[in-house]
This record gives sequence, structure tokens and C-alpha cells, in this order.
Amino acid sequence: KVTLVGPPTLLPVGMEGRTCDVAYDLDEVIARAPDALMMLRVQRERMSHAGGGFFPSPLEYHRAFGLNSGRLAALGSRALIMHPGPMNRGLEISAEAADSAQSVIVEQVANGVSVRMAALYLLLAHGEEIAS
Repeated sequence: KVTLVGPPTLLPVGMEGRTCDVAYDLDEVIARAPDALMMLRVQRERMSHAGGGFFPSPLEYHRAFGLNSGRLAALGSRALIMHPGPMNRGLEISAEAADSAQSVIVEQVANGVSVRMAALYLLLAHGEEIAS
């Protein structure tokens, strides 16, 4: 079961009727004892455009949606912590959570590189073996 959590301004439009749930309260979702929690990077470079942003401030975002020490404790020791990288430590994830024993972020990032390499190989090979 997948639940997307975030401020309404950052969640995809038209999620009603999809196979995942949508929530706006990270603490409520953590209380359900998920098996894994995957944080995504807030793209600060896209948040600073003139005319407003997608959330009031980085501090407010971190307070409402950041994986901090309190949420890490509430998550429990069995849940995996994931993040595709790069991370904004102190915004979407604290250093304590990113570096915890539950974190599989380093492995996730390394595997992501391998998967992208394999996908590029398959695209470039056009179904034919490339001589090495």
C-alpha cells in the first residue's frame, strides 16, 4: 500500500481514483507503522521563482514534512528509510535519519546508478549485444 504525503501544492493533480492514497499529515501516516518511508528531494531551485512558492518557508516545510528525530523515533526501528538523493539535509530529512541504521539511502543511490546504466545499455544496443 502506497501513500503519497505532502503539501497539496507539491502533490500531483488528479490523484483521486488512483491505486495509492494521498495524505497531508506525515505524522498520521507514520503512526500507521509503514514498512518503508521514502523521502523525496525538495527542489529548492524551483521554489524561489517570483510570485510565491509551493510552501510558505523551508522551516515550515521541515516542521510539517521533514523526517526529523521525533518522526524517526515514531517510525520504529523496523522501517526502512529511503531517499533517491541528492538530499537537502535539514529540509526533507535530518542527518540523524539519513545516517541511521535503518537508512538504505547509500544502497538505493548506488543501485539507481546501475539501473540507469543498464537502461542506457539496452536503449543503445537496440536489442543487439554490444562488443566489449
